[in-house]
Amino acid sequence: MHINLISDTVTKPTKGMLDAMMSAQVGDDVFKADPTVNVLEEKVAKMFGKEAALFFPSGTMANQTGIKLHTHPGNQLICDKYAHVYNYEGGGVSFNSGVSCKLIDGHRGMITARQVEAAINPPDFYHSPLTSLVCVENTTNKGGGACWDIEELKKIKKVCLHHNLAYHLDGARLWNAMVQKSETPLAYGKLFDTISVCLSKGLGCPVGSVLVGSKELMNKALRVRKIFGGGMRQAGFLAAAGIYALDNHVERLVDDHKKAKEIGEVLLNLPYIKTVEPIETNIIIFEIDESVMTGEVFVDTLKENNVQIIGMGQGKLRIVTHLDYTNLMHEKFLNILKTL
Repeated sequence: MHINLISDTVTKPTKGMLDAMMSAQVGDDVFKADPTVNVLEEKVAKMFGKEAALFFPSGTMANQTGIKLHTHPGNQLICDKYAHVYNYEGGGVSFNSGVSCKLIDGHRGMITARQVEAAINPPDFYHSPLTSLVCVENTTNKGGGACWDIEELKKIKKVCLHHNLAYHLDGARLWNAMVQKSETPLAYGKLFDTISVCLSKGLGCPVGSVLVGSKELMNKALRVRKIFGGGMRQAGFLAAAGIYALDNHVERLVDDHKKAKEIGEVLLNLPYIKTVEPIETNIIIFEIDESVMTGEVFVDTLKENNVQIIGMGQGKLRIVTHLDYTNLMHEKFLNILKTL
């Protein structure tokens, strides 16, 4: 039995999802003529109370499009130092949009309205970049799957309105956050100008993310997606997976969170584990006591036991639970950890 816990992107489509994909009605989405893509976009837009949505092949492209919609070359966006748009999107902020990032030293990837206010460059001081956008990520990947307090997000929104800044949410794992905090998509739709949500992480789809916003913004996003090479043809086969996942795979995220917490409890009782970040959703980030064993040895030893996890650098390791991590795998993995 092989247990892959490097990410929640490693899942395979379920039988129900495959059936939905194989029976999808399709057309040419570049001409907006794929009926299943259109249904998915309408469904997600309605969920968030937005006018329109656009289907993307990846979360990175959806985020990069969102950033381009709200900025001009030479502008600056504000984000946490752990932000995915800064750390894990290949430098796309500068390459695609000619924009720099002002990094805030937040807590586990989350910043405060007061910090945002302090980070805004004076608009009449032409020596510094013009601040035009605030980006936040929920849940925070590098922050260990942490969930934002929506009240703080509301306070940041007020700052954005006061300073005429756009507000983008990287919601790659927003489904996890909403399930954990009993929140609704509509509550997030009211706050943000644009939101990207991923279908290929917690929801278990093979491919795809969706960007939501106003009709005007999504019309512009269609052009940006074309420039980025993101137009797909009979994408309805993939969109059908997204529709199925939204109807069947959201509530089950509770199971992933439960398993993650149980893994964390076992890790905390092991003598060679130095720290375990607080666990709210499906991500576990922890450190090995290097005086006992190195992280590399730990990862290699797990690999010998047919378990894959991933290193995040700076001595931190990551485990991510997901749809394909079964109860049987969970029992086996916990036993491996206890007897390692």
